[in-house]
Amino acid sequence: MCSVQATPPVLRPDVTARARIRDAAITLFGDRGFDGTGMRAIAAAAGVSPALVVHHFGSKAGLRQVCDEHVAAVVRATKQEAMTAGPPDPLELLRTADETQPLLRYVARMLVDGSPGVEALVDTIVADAVDYMEEGVEAGTLRPSEMPYERAVLLCIWQLGSIALHSHVKRLMGVDLLGDRAAILKWGRPALEVFTHGLFADDRWEKAVAGLDEDQLKDCNDRRS
Repeated sequence: MCSVQATPPVLRPDVTARARIRDAAITLFGDRGFDGTGMRAIAAAAGVSPALVVHHFGSKAGLRQVCDEHVAAVVRATKQEAMTAGPPDPLELLRTADETQPLLRYVARMLVDGSPGVEALVDTIVADAVDYMEEGVEAGTLRPSEMPYERAVLLCIWQLGSIALHSHVKRLMGVDLLGDRAAILKWGRPALEVFTHGLFADDRWEKAVAGLDEDQLKDCNDRRS
């Protein structure tokens, strides 16, 4: 069991009108898509007037940008805590999952719809991953990598891809990544096995790396510098 951690500020309840509008937008964008959600519907869900939505965010595009920033901040805060808190409490993970389901649905919908600004959201998630994975290395939670940026990209794309393809995960494994808290453990167990114990039982990885063309290795080094 991990020690009790202070809740990151970004995860603490925020009941201001601006926060209610943002949270309502995240839920509706996730359920209906960006194009399928109107400002009046967001205002109604938040219990405010459409004029107040415009006052705080200017436009629906401005509101979406704030939603993107909030989602990225929540991902960053939860990952940073996981990198430094030690072995997680599974029950705490389930409680956190309950709070983040609307955010997961939002990300899934934005990725599939190709929402304006989704590239910036993905870029932010990757950049944050590079930072908090380095914190994990320093804390002894993660192994060091010769390709920290590429590793962060790979893991982020895997995670984002599983969210975007959540319906197939549910069809193939019976796991609802966006809604079934208890079933998340069924998904997490094989993932932890791969990440903790690896996949290959022999030295084929070392042989593959040794056979890489020198230009490919140089390109990897150039991208990291």
